[in-house]
Amino acid sequence: MKVLFFGAGAIGAYIGGSLALTGCDVAFVERPEPAEILRREGLVLTLGSHTHRIPLNGVFTSAVDALRDSTPDLAVFALKSYDTGAAIESLRPLAGRLPPALCLQNGVENEAVLESVFGSGRVIAGTVTSAVGRGRAGEITLERKRGLGLTAGHALSLPLMDAMNRAGVNARLYPVARAMKWSKLFTNLTANASSAILGMTPRAVFSDPQLFEFEREMLRECLRVMRTGEIDVVDLPGTPVRMLAFAVKNLPRRLAQPLLTRAIGGGRGGKMPSFYLDLNSGRGKTEVEWLNGAVVREGERHGIAAPVNRLLTQTLTGLAKDPSLQKEFFQKPEALIRLLEAGGTNSL
Repeated sequence: MKVLFFGAGAIGAYIGGSLALTGCDVAFVERPEPAEILRREGLVLTLGSHTHRIPLNGVFTSAVDALRDSTPDLAVFALKSYDTGAAIESLRPLAGRLPPALCLQNGVENEAVLESVFGSGRVIAGTVTSAVGRGRAGEITLERKRGLGLTAGHALSLPLMDAMNRAGVNARLYPVARAMKWSKLFTNLTANASSAILGMTPRAVFSDPQLFEFEREMLRECLRVMRTGEIDVVDLPGTPVRMLAFAVKNLPRRLAQPLLTRAIGGGRGGKMPSFYLDLNSGRGKTEVEWLNGAVVREGERHGIAAPVNRLLTQTLTGLAKDPSLQKEFFQKPEALIRLLEAGGTNSL
């Protein structure tokens, strides 16, 4: 199988490197600076006690260059959601020459955007649940192996699952893409935006009584939106999402808080979440609009209010645009709670 990856970050490099170890012909499209490092040094992939050095023959800085001489069997999107728009525009001149695509991006809306260029029915929804750490460009460590979900029903779904499992990725097919992607979004929401805004670890967020209830209401909003939209909660590879949803929705705080604090804190391993890393990367943007923002938009379609998700989306977006505001919230849970009680983020 010949596979072209858009993005060589943690997920793209992990999946691409794993496939390359089984003999797949893997290439990447990346920004110029990391692309140069990848050309020179290849991938360094650590799986358990083994570190693999994988030379790369195909590293490109544009889709036009990557597709000039041949068409791969599959394109894999492992970009941050905020980079999807630019990637799509670069691909529009190539429409008709593009292979089917696998979307491993966070969020629940990227597949529809990709179909606008790749064509209806030519995008396979996927989601990675394994925890992957990244050093410099191309240096990847599998921190906790869980697996990968793929939507069934496409001609490539079964061959792709087999290829992933030969690579040791632990892939599983799901009959309904929306259920799989929304269940992953639900797990991505936990102590992500609030942790970034407050500069607190996920464990610290869930350990604080007020923040725990704040987080739980945010997750309950997501569950209400899913229920109204008839989107099932499903377990993902290595991730008991239904149990998490049950605890969030039904358990009293005296049981739910210690259970979820252990689950979230253990799952994150004390690390800061993706929104925090994005906020402090200097790029001026995060994926909050594609996660918490997606809950708000889906809720609006069904007449379901999601004020906590709206607050987190607006606040984190404001901090990304103006980092000087971060000091107003750093290690100050009461500032975020007061903002919710005030009914908005006009003060930003």
